[in-house]
Amino acid sequence: MFWRLILIFSEIIFIAYLDYKVAGLYYSFGVLYCLPIIQTAHISSIRTLRRSDSRTPDIIGVICAVAWSVAEASVIWPLFPFSALVLNIFTRAITFAVLGRVMTKLFKEKEYSRKDALTGLANRLEFIERFEIERLRSERTGEPYSLLYIDIDQFKILNDTHGHHTGDEALKALSDILSENSRKVDTVSRIGGDEFVILFPSTDEPTCQTLIARIMQASENFFQGHSWLISLSIGSVTDTGKTKSIEEMLREADGKMYSIKKCKLQQ
Repeated sequence: MFWRLILIFSEIIFIAYLDYKVAGLYYSFGVLYCLPIIQTAHISSIRTLRRSDSRTPDIIGVICAVAWSVAEASVIWPLFPFSALVLNIFTRAITFAVLGRVMTKLFKEKEYSRKDALTGLANRLEFIERFEIERLRSERTGEPYSLLYIDIDQFKILNDTHGHHTGDEALKALSDILSENSRKVDTVSRIGGDEFVILFPSTDEPTCQTLIARIMQASENFFQGHSWLISLSIGSVTDTGKTKSIEEMLREADGKMYSIKKCKLQQ
């Protein structure tokens, strides 16, 4: 965030310098001030959990307004009316602040459309997009990739016994566990009520089983620590290239997960 803001400030200074240099030639680069504001809105939109970031586009908008107005006025200063300078700063600051807020909202809406509202994980739409990218990469490189289908055992009983609030807490806790025990290149997604999937790029079957064991151990420790009588059933499938569609892989992994769940019920 810090270095991005430094870059944005550098852009503002550069635009103000250009604007100052061409002011006497009847040219203007004022419209370019929209670029750092849009960049700031994008940065702010993906840092939604930090309240301090919500004002960043407003601050950058005011800085742009001051830079533009001062660069414009300095060409003929002190002949440029001070009242006009103040009015220019005010109107441009308001305009840029509105632009920053609108763009932040648009970027947030775009981000929310690809995320699960409760857990913040990727939703089905984003998962499908990531899956197709990985299939193409696997076909090009010949490297395998793996998919996990995860279901929470006895989740309905937890909901009925402790209430939906506890159920939501369990879902959010599991999403954290899956994220913490996955790699940055992996895609963790919630695709149903208590159903999650994980895409492991460049992962063969033995590595996939190692990751499953790590997830199972972490979830078991957490659930037992909260006295929640729930566990996970995980089905996995590994493929290379484009031999299987996402529907086929999900169906196969779901079938394996269901077989594991069925065996638990029979014990």
